[in-house]
Amino acid sequence: MEPIYLAVFFLALVALGEVLSIKSRAKIPTLLVVIGIVFILLQAEVLPPEFIEATTFVAFGSMLVPILIVHLGTMIPLSVMKKQYQAVIITGIGLLISVVSVLTIVTLLFNYETAVAGTGPITGGIIAYLITAEGLRAAGLTTLVAIPVTIFALQNFIGMPLTSILLSRYAKSIRTDTDNHHYAKLAAATDQKKQAKKPLIPERYLESNFIILFILFCGGALAVFLDQITGINASLFALVIGVTGTALRAFPEKALEQANSSGITMVALFFVVLASLVGVTWNEIVASIAPALAIMFIGITGLVLGGLIGAKIFKWKPTKAIPVVLTALYGFPGDYLIVEEVARSTGRDEVERKRIMDELVAPMLIGGFTSVTVGSIAIASILIGTLS
Repeated sequence: MEPIYLAVFFLALVALGEVLSIKSRAKIPTLLVVIGIVFILLQAEVLPPEFIEATTFVAFGSMLVPILIVHLGTMIPLSVMKKQYQAVIITGIGLLISVVSVLTIVTLLFNYETAVAGTGPITGGIIAYLITAEGLRAAGLTTLVAIPVTIFALQNFIGMPLTSILLSRYAKSIRTDTDNHHYAKLAAATDQKKQAKKPLIPERYLESNFIILFILFCGGALAVFLDQITGINASLFALVIGVTGTALRAFPEKALEQANSSGITMVALFFVVLASLVGVTWNEIVASIAPALAIMFIGITGLVLGGLIGAKIFKWKPTKAIPVVLTALYGFPGDYLIVEEVARSTGRDEVERKRIMDELVAPMLIGGFTSVTVGSIAIASILIGTLS
């Protein structure tokens, strides 16, 4: 079959997932719909495994992974992270307790390899999942790949509703708060500071999509090169390159979006995830249910406990601190969409809705960035390295 026909078929599944996600207000993740349908078709032998590779998107997506991670490093400036240091620390506490708990308890209940298979996905999103799945295959632990698949598919259904409930309670407690422009002022100060700093590359050149892509590919290539000479996972280097490059203003913020290339990159990444399903059997999924549920219970309990401790330290309400940590279970855009929905449904007028958005959107985005973009990639890369 022609690759274009296969691509249309798989993109139809992505479009269906998007429709369901929009209708459910992000409670049904797009990727979960695509993974579920493709897995069923593979198991029923309706979809030949070689069809996924035949789209040519898999090779393209694999090449784009380090470029995407460099892009993730450009998503939120260091200046904003510094102003939201409390959200960063609270999220870090949650990740630490979650990781230590999973590695300790799950190793005792099952084994160390099983604990590692679940730790990356429970602390982050799609990139942590890919690092874990590819690392398990490289280490010859293919039977364990079903564990991150199961966790990745199910954790959204726990994290997103729980976050929505807690944030709704918090929003009701702040909707009459008079300090309604705190985060807007921070953002304005950040913009002024950013404008005062001269970029390394003249801005007129960064208006070119091709130049931005060239810089991103250079960053991704450098990360892969450093991996080859040091043995340290390229994901870590790519993340550092993205964050550092943005701080030095060598990269524009949200680089792939500036280059109008984020959509096709995410589509290619979907195919890399789908390729990881090839070879995973229904029996392996069933066998992974027990360890996956144990990992999720222990890991999520650790995240919640970290949120409670962080709330105590910084005198935050638990209904705000815990959701910030729970962003590890779904990340962006779920974190933003939940805040938007909470503000829309809880605020009684436009002023209150803006007040709720200003109060919650910055710490939630920073929490997701800290966990999904930074923490989970580092955790998954380091732990997978211990298996080789």
